[in-house]
Amino acid sequence: MFTREELDRVIKAYDIRGLVEDQITPEFTFVLGTAVARFLAAEREPGTIVIGEDMRPSSDELASAFADGVTSQGMDAIRIGLASTDMLYFASGSLNLPGAMFTASHNPAAYNGIKLAKSGARPIGAESGLLRIKEFMINGVPMSIGGIGKITERNLLNDYVDFLLGIFGKDEFSSGRKLKVVVDAGNGMAGYTAPAIMDRLNVELIPMYFELDGNFPNHEANPIEPKNLVDLVQRVKKEKADIGLAFDGDADRCFLVNEKGELVNPSALTALIAIRELKRKPGSTIIYNLISSKAVPEIILENGGKPLRSRVGHSYIKKMMAESNAIFGGEHSGHFYFNDFWRADSGALAALFAIAELAHTLVPLSELLAPLNRYFASGEINTVVDDPLESVRFVKASFEQDYEIDELDGVTVTAPDWWFNVRPSNTEPLLRLNVEADTPERMAQVRDQVLALFG
Repeated sequence: MFTREELDRVIKAYDIRGLVEDQITPEFTFVLGTAVARFLAAEREPGTIVIGEDMRPSSDELASAFADGVTSQGMDAIRIGLASTDMLYFASGSLNLPGAMFTASHNPAAYNGIKLAKSGARPIGAESGLLRIKEFMINGVPMSIGGIGKITERNLLNDYVDFLLGIFGKDEFSSGRKLKVVVDAGNGMAGYTAPAIMDRLNVELIPMYFELDGNFPNHEANPIEPKNLVDLVQRVKKEKADIGLAFDGDADRCFLVNEKGELVNPSALTALIAIRELKRKPGSTIIYNLISSKAVPEIILENGGKPLRSRVGHSYIKKMMAESNAIFGGEHSGHFYFNDFWRADSGALAALFAIAELAHTLVPLSELLAPLNRYFASGEINTVVDDPLESVRFVKASFEQDYEIDELDGVTVTAPDWWFNVRPSNTEPLLRLNVEADTPERMAQVRDQVLALFG
C-alpha cells in the first residue's frame, strides 16, 4: 500500500507520472494494476485490458508488473508491445477494451508514467477514475478469489495504419504531387510508427532520430520547445523539403515546420483541419481550447461550423466532444482530437491531414497557411511563482474593472485588439501565460505588462 502523500506526487489530473527509481517502480505498477482492475470491475468494464509501452528502458518491466497486478484480480491482459499513445487508443477503441499506456510522453529519461482509458478509448482522468484508483491503492485491494487472468500478445501496427489511412478517401494519398517530408521522431515512438505510415504514402521520407532510445541522446522529445526543433529546421532547409514533422516521445502530439524552416502555429493547423472536416460534414461543431488563436473560431464560423471553447486538457475536450457530438477538436499544445478516432488525439492523424491538403495544392505550406495566421502570439510563457492561485487572483483584480474577464480556466482578459490567459500549472508552481494581439507591438506591450505583475 502507498500513502496519500506518495500518490499525490505522481497521480496527476490526466495521468500518472514520476521518477522511475523512486516513484514509478514495478512494485508501484503491480499495486496500480490491482487497483485499476478493481476500478474497471466496479465500472462494469470488459474483463480484458490492452497494454502498450513506449521505448523507455523501464517501460517493459513496469508494464509486466502492471499486467501481473491486473491478472492477479482475474482480469485478462493483451500486451501489444511497442506502441505510440494513439496506437494504444486505437487498440482500446477498435477492440472496445480498456487500455493502459506506459509512457512519460515528453518528459526526460528518468521519468515514466501511465495513461489509462476505459473501453472505447475514453480517458480516465482525476474526475473520471484516477481519484478512485488512488483510494484503492491507499486502502489496499484484497486478492481475487476468482482465479488468475491470462496474458496474451498481439501486434496491431498494421491494423493501426490501415485504420488511419481508411479515414481518408482511397485515392487521397496516391494522387496529388509527391512531397518531400522530413520527420524528426526524437528517438521516440514515431520512429516505430512513422515508417509504417509513410511507406504507404506518395512521399519521399527523410528520417531523423528514428532509433528508439528512451535516453533521448539527440534532444528531448518535446517539440513545443523551440530548442528541440533546431535540427529539424536545419534539415528541412538543407533538403528543400515541403514539410517537416516533429513528434513528442509517445507520438500523440505533432508539430509542423514549413518549407522555410518556420514553426507552424498549432492554431493554424487546427483551423486547416477544421476547414477540411467542415467540407465533409457541413455545420458541425469544432472544439478549440482557450489558448488557441482567436482566428480559430473566426475561421470555423466562416466555414459554416459551430465553434465551442474548452479549457485546456484532453479529458475536458474529449468530454465536450462526446456531449456536443463535435467532429474535431484542436489544442494549441499540439494535441488534435478526431471523432472518427474515438474522440482521441493522434499526432499521426493530424500529420496526415496536413500532408493530404498540401499534396493537393500547388503552393508551398507557408502560402497555404498564410490566410489562417491572422494575429501575433507570445507562445506559452512559464513563470515560477510562490503561490500560483494568489498570483492569478492578483492579475484578475488588476484588470477586472476595465476589461472583459472569464474564469473558464485560470483568468482570460479580453480587449478589442488583444487577449491573454494566465492559469496555474496542474503539476508545478508555475503560471502559464499566453498573449495574442492584432500587432506584434501590442502583443509585446501586453505581455510585458502582465509579466510585471508576477513580481
